[in-house]
This record gives sequence, C-alpha cells and structure tokens, in this order.
Amino acid sequence: MIVGQDKAVEAFTTAWDSRRLHHAWLLAGPMGVGKASFAREAATRVLAEAAGPPIAEPGLETPPDHPMARLMAAGSHPDFRWLERLEKEKGGLARNISVDQVRSLGNLLAVTPSMSPWRAIVIDSVDDLEASAANALLKMLEEPPANTLFFLVSHAPGRLLPTIRSRCRRLEFSKLGDDAMTSLLSRSLTETNASEIGRLVEFANGSLLTCVSVTLASAAPTGAAKTVTAATATAPEKAFQYLTVRSLQRGQPRRRQQGEAGITQPSSLSRSCASLPGQ
Repeated sequence: MIVGQDKAVEAFTTAWDSRRLHHAWLLAGPMGVGKASFAREAATRVLAEAAGPPIAEPGLETPPDHPMARLMAAGSHPDFRWLERLEKEKGGLARNISVDQVRSLGNLLAVTPSMSPWRAIVIDSVDDLEASAANALLKMLEEPPANTLFFLVSHAPGRLLPTIRSRCRRLEFSKLGDDAMTSLLSRSLTETNASEIGRLVEFANGSLLTCVSVTLASAAPTGAAKTVTAATATAPEKAFQYLTVRSLQRGQPRRRQQGEAGITQPSSLSRSCASLPGQ
C-alpha cells in the first residue's frame, strides 16, 4: 500500500481505469517518499489486471496471491524490467545506469508480451542514467511500442533532458506527512517504541531516507555506531541506506536487475537490511 501520496495514486488509477493513459510517467519528488514503491505497485497492478483474474481491491493494491503478483515478487515476470545501478564486484553500487542496461530493454520491446497485452519498465532512478543511456532511453520514449508503460523515478527532474521530460506525464510526490511517516515506521520498526518513532518522524522532515541515517547508526554493533549523513556516507553506507529505504516501503529486500532474462536475485547488500529492527 502506498501511504501519503493519494493524489498520485488517484491520477494514475483514473488514467489506467480508462485505458487512455500516457506511455511514460515521470515520478518526481524528494528521496524517500515512495516513488519507487509507487512504480512497483503500479506496474504490478497493471500487469495483474491485464492478465486476470479480476482484482476487487481499490487503488494500486494487488492481492499477494494473484499469479502476476507472485511472478513480480519472485522477480520473474517476463513482461517487466527494473533498471537500477548494479552492485559492483568489490561492493557498493555503480556510479550510473549504463547504456548497455538501457539497450537491453530492446529485447523486451522487440517481442510480444507473454502474459497479457501489457508490459512495464521501471527506471530507479532516471537521474542515474549516463549520458548515452539517457539518449538511448529517449529513442524508446519517442517511438514506444503499444501497451508499454515506463515509470521513471526522479529526485531531480530539472536535471533531466528536456526532451525526456516533455515525453512524460509528470506525477508530483510530496514529503510524507507525520501520520504517514508514523504509520510506515511503526509497521516496519516493530521493536521501536512510540516515543522513538515520534523522534524519528520529527527528525525526518517527511523522508524515510533521513530516518535511515538514524536507524543505520542504531543498528550498528556496539562501539561501531556513528552518525551517517548523505555528505559523509561511504559508498557501501549509501547503498545500505538506499536498500533499506526500499525495504521499509516495499516490505522486501531490494533486488538487482539481471539483463535480458529479467530475472532478479537479491544483492548481498540487500541481505544486510535484515539487521534492522522489525525487518
């Protein structure tokens, strides 16, 4: 369930219900407010509803036992791709999403969808595309195959190519309100008391990413705790923060995209999310 972003959910579901929707959606807003979670849930709902059986749940919710939801959870849906920075062999994440990753989408777009007439692609985040990858994506957005949806997560849409922005419908994601933050943190950090949750909410200023800086320090072994901020974090720590935010909102470890087959496997960093309270 997407919490605190009702306007974005309503805008997309209204368009999807009419089946007259834009092929590319730019999900714009601060980090840690649910854009990637929205993208996953929207893609799951589209692919599940298009394939059947019918779904009675409102909004973007899809029953976890729906056959398409099971494929999505396993990372094996043949009509779905998720692009992100990949984990490097020596740890941490690659600096960019490469042009080869974007070009690999051509293998998905060149064939007829397998499970329904629809397919979906998420790029998290489009800000991370190297220049040649952005140009390769632009060509796909200019001539998209029928019934293909792109969900482009962006924390800084002003930095994107204007030609990419102009080919997308933009959905704005705002900072999470205190009630939404309390709900998300209480659900995920089950061993944290209400007073501590309240302090996290006050400190976070509407972003789960900020909370992770505090949670990461509290989850460290005795004597090893330290304050980690966006400015001082090492690459592995930034990756840990990134993975943990996704874990908090998706309720599952972050997974890495594996090229043509579209099959995903848990990265080694995602397993470290298990050390957080309530995970």
